[in-house]
Amino acid sequence: MADFKAKYGSWAMVAGASEGLGAAFAEALAKRGLNLILIARRLDKLEALARKLKEIYRVEIQVYTLDLSDFVAVKKTHRLHGKAIGLLVYNAAYAPIGYFENISEESLEQIVDVNVKAPLLLSKLVSKQMIDRKKGGIVLMSSLAGTQGSPKIATYAASKAFNSILAEGLWNELKKHDIDVLASCAGAISTPGYKNAQNTKDAPGTLSAKQVAEDTLNALGKGPTTIPGMTNKLAQFFMNRIFPRKWAISIMDKNTKDLS
Repeated sequence: MADFKAKYGSWAMVAGASEGLGAAFAEALAKRGLNLILIARRLDKLEALARKLKEIYRVEIQVYTLDLSDFVAVKKTHRLHGKAIGLLVYNAAYAPIGYFENISEESLEQIVDVNVKAPLLLSKLVSKQMIDRKKGGIVLMSSLAGTQGSPKIATYAASKAFNSILAEGLWNELKKHDIDVLASCAGAISTPGYKNAQNTKDAPGTLSAKQVAEDTLNALGKGPTTIPGMTNKLAQFFMNRIFPRKWAISIMDKNTKDLS
């Protein structure tokens, strides 16, 4: 932890930082001594988080209210900030719940813009400076839902599969520049969004946002993919190595049918 700032630089960007896992990442990075650029749509939550972290950890924090589906605005904000981003954590996601036949075209476009286009182009943007500086890190939040078809969140799951594969490729390409890339394939996380969507008790292996953030950052630099939590590691092994594919999809169907 003491070497985190030296390894990645003094500024980190957290996209999707207002609450839940994004806020946990912001605090974990502030604890490691990094200054923060926090991006989300809700200014009040961002400002409250910034005040708290400044008081506790004495780091610099800049907040920006942005819709991450608008990459022109994201790029403009990056340019206005003017400082080199040493570490990017892309946590933002759009996840409408429902069967494909009931999801609107507009919502499908939003999934692609927020979950696929934005992390792809933002990784391209920040990696340019990282390559020049010969150091940096990129964390893309993926999901165990993206390791097989996941009914009722099918398009969201597919977008998370994209992030996992992207991170694996970039991990190999960028390591020659001393840039660490990691996909964090989390299971259920106890966040406000998850609580709102879950009509029954927490799924097996549900973790706190703090644990997922810490486990993810501790895995950075050790490989292209991490799965926080032992229960989730075991679930991924059985779902993708032992069970037939159609069984895995059926199990996901049982786990997602009560989401709303």
